[in-house]
Amino acid sequence: MTRIPPSSADASRRMARVRQKDTDAEIALRRELFRLGLRYRVDYVVLSKPRRVADIAFPGLKIAVFVDGCFWHGCPIHATWPKRNAELWKQKIEANRARDADTNERLREAGWTVLRIWRHESAVEAAATVAQEVTNAKHKKAARSSRGAAHTEQGADQSHGSIE
Repeated sequence: MTRIPPSSADASRRMARVRQKDTDAEIALRRELFRLGLRYRVDYVVLSKPRRVADIAFPGLKIAVFVDGCFWHGCPIHATWPKRNAELWKQKIEANRARDADTNERLREAGWTVLRIWRHESAVEAAATVAQEVTNAKHKKAARSSRGAAHTEQGADQSHGSIE
């Protein structure tokens, strides 16, 4: 990918100030999740590729949460296209979207639940969605554990009975 040259010194300064981590939207979501009693990892590397870092993760439950900025990830509601260097920006944002889709696919193949939250979404509503997924994952994990325990007990009963 060709590096996009800044259209002006002012534009360069503006883009340099754009946060990649700990954005207002991420912090608001983390506060809501914490308020709901959920504990999580921040900036968790989910794939061993560059830029494959979940903003919030529940590794034991394999849930990855990404808080996507409307401009950088091409929000269908709020994305705007710059007039200067329009083609290069379009390529950059489309590459970001392709990387997001690839990340989603790879994580799902590895058994992860992927949640993408747009920056403009309410932190309260987003936290409720995340909390519901955490609850669902905990129930599934408990069901798998109890099936495994029942299978082990059943196997123990059978093997014990054959000794007699």
